[in-house]
Amino acid sequence: MNEDVLILAIESSCDETAAAVVKNGRTVLSNVISSQISTHTIYGGVVPEIASREHIKAINYVIRRALAEAGVGLPEITAVGVTYGPGLVGALLVGVAEAKALAYAAKKPLIGVHHIEGHVSANFIEHPDLEPPFVCLIVSGGHTHLVIVKDYGKFEILGRTRDDAAGEAFDKVARAVGLGYPGGPKVDRTAREGNPHAIEFPRGKVDGSPYDFSFSGLKSAVLNHINHAKMTGEEIHVPDLVASFQNSVVDSLVSRTVTAAKEYGYGQVAIAGGVASNTALRAAMEQACGKAGIRCCYPSPVLCTDNAAMIGAAAYYEYCNGNIAGWDLNAVPNLKLGER
Repeated sequence: MNEDVLILAIESSCDETAAAVVKNGRTVLSNVISSQISTHTIYGGVVPEIASREHIKAINYVIRRALAEAGVGLPEITAVGVTYGPGLVGALLVGVAEAKALAYAAKKPLIGVHHIEGHVSANFIEHPDLEPPFVCLIVSGGHTHLVIVKDYGKFEILGRTRDDAAGEAFDKVARAVGLGYPGGPKVDRTAREGNPHAIEFPRGKVDGSPYDFSFSGLKSAVLNHINHAKMTGEEIHVPDLVASFQNSVVDSLVSRTVTAAKEYGYGQVAIAGGVASNTALRAAMEQACGKAGIRCCYPSPVLCTDNAAMIGAAAYYEYCNGNIAGWDLNAVPNLKLGER
């Protein structure tokens, strides 16, 4: 393409209302995020109906601000990209309806983006020289996948969680020890003060599926440890407990990822998703990749959590491949990775 491609991207799959303008899939001109964390904290998690209402309140504001910060108007935009799944159906519908209205009124192409593909694409922003193929570990609140990124938008799934996602396990353990919501960042901070080997929690394995994950057994082991301590009057040292829990999760994630990269012969590994901002995971992955002579990539924390810049990056490659959505684009809350 001879001309720059400017994507106006919209993200509203959960509890962040976000808009961004991304140039040529790699350069972020603006990235505006309106978070609902303070709204949902009192409930201990995201309330879907409240999330949808908050998206309606914020979406026009974040889009106007994203265009203003990028210094462009809607006529200069090449296409409008939007997350259409997976996610909370009501939250997704707000973004999809807004994107369709803008694209139709401005006579611009509409591009539907898979939320998880967006997380993977955040690495293209952070590492402009990164190109497929590579192995990617995707870890977020609702998803844990180990995939080969064969090309832009093309994935081979090697493994996935059979029960709880890693992020869900973080949230449940954080709630159990009184750290509150959101659990991931609070466990990460608290674990820095603890001994990761104080308690040897199990590493879940799935027979016959070496790259699948399982965290429900680990979660149960942590809850059983807490209940036993309460019944016996034993004091629970929260930093040690969450550090040991986190160490088990990180070990499971890193060992499978590096083993897969070596087995399939890939010299690049990337991490994506909200849990990719976990400092212990990043450090352990870097160390393991370094020993194996594998390049390790991950986005900045702001690009790990839900944002629209990553959606703009993914939308660019969809646009280049001619994947333009029709006006019947709808929210697909259970959209699987690789589906269109």
